[in-house]
Amino acid sequence: MEKDLKFTASHEWVRENGDGTVTVGISNHAQGLLGDVVFVDLPDVDDEVTAGENFSLVESVKAASDIYAPISGVIVEINEELEDSPELVNEEPYEGGWIARIKLSDDGDLENLIPGDQYLESIEEE
Repeated sequence: MEKDLKFTASHEWVRENGDGTVTVGISNHAQGLLGDVVFVDLPDVDDEVTAGENFSLVESVKAASDIYAPISGVIVEINEELEDSPELVNEEPYEGGWIARIKLSDDGDLENLIPGDQYLESIEEE
């Protein structure tokens, strides 16, 4: 699963949807470091996001962590299930625990992301 995704150094993942949008969440590694997630501050649909800037917040029993936009674009959908079930970030970080779908403003942003296999190697070294 992780090998099919792209990642950021700050542990966000990106899945290309094939329609000019991407789905974004936090990696299994990140959710493991955070511990039990108790709240996700979701962005608003139609919000513009800029690569590298925070657009969401995940709170766990251990800490609150900013979530950074891996690409620039516009939020087209948010995972409203996280409002009632934030634990999905822990249980299904790559499926039910996604945070937002973003319409890309620049396809070139994808080239700045880390391929899944390289990301997995990098976290093994931590």
